[in-house]
Amino acid sequence: MADNDLIDWLADELAPLGDLSSRAMMGGRTLYLDGIVFAIIADGDLWFKADAVSDAAWDTAERPRFTYTMGEGRTGTMNYRRAPDEVHDDADALRRWAALALEAGRRGPAKKAPKKPA
Repeated sequence: MADNDLIDWLADELAPLGDLSSRAMMGGRTLYLDGIVFAIIADGDLWFKADAVSDAAWDTAERPRFTYTMGEGRTGTMNYRRAPDEVHDDADALRRWAALALEAGRRGPAKKAPKKPA
């Protein structure tokens, strides 16, 4: 599924949780529900936000962390987990996992206010 098709589908299916918006990020998209980051799309895959509180659920579901290649052959990770396969076929499962990710997004650090010009 192309990123735009995936975003349109997610917007429809996740409407009960909030209004979906997205922004371009390094070759993918960052996804927001009512302005809260809850997922990313990278390389055509959906990755949900995770944190220390939700990691146990992601570990139980055996969902890997998002990794990327950094300079000099190093690997970096971000606190996102690959969406379970079932979310693509089961709207209720999609909303359950997205709600877990949304809660992780709500627990995340608040954005800093832009600095005022001197």
